[in-house]
Amino acid sequence: MKPIDSTYEILAFKALNRDIDQKWTEWALNMVMAGFDNENLLILAGESEPFNQFQLQSLTTRVLDDLNLDCSDKDKSIRNYACYLVGKSLNSEIEPIKVLEILKDICIELDYEKYLYHFYLLYFAKYDLVDSDNQWYLEEATKENIDRIIFEYFIKWKADCEAG
Repeated sequence: MKPIDSTYEILAFKALNRDIDQKWTEWALNMVMAGFDNENLLILAGESEPFNQFQLQSLTTRVLDDLNLDCSDKDKSIRNYACYLVGKSLNSEIEPIKVLEILKDICIELDYEKYLYHFYLLYFAKYDLVDSDNQWYLEEATKENIDRIIFEYFIKWKADCEAG
């Protein structure tokens, strides 16, 4: 049985050592509803605020171990999360600017990680072009073509994900 798609988000959060929040409990509940059933997953699905981070970090490690979900390769987990987000944007489930914002923030968090840097540039180019005719991030980007540039980059990123 294959984990639900939002598992990519959870694995990236774990790899980034993010605090446990409502997204985790929703993910656990959705996993249970998808047919995954183990004691630790059920416990996580039943958690509510305020979240005890010390206890839940340990619990989420056990949950991921129980499900044989590995986030030890931080870059792979984040790349998969980027693929997940880009896919959701291409399916019109998330606005492209929101995807760019999330990945821009991770890029900064990871000290301007090279494989995320173009998302960073796209975000700021788009951001600047909302209120201005000028941006200094991508030479070819203008108000008229920035959305197409973002879309084409997302298509390429998704194709690269699917290629392996």
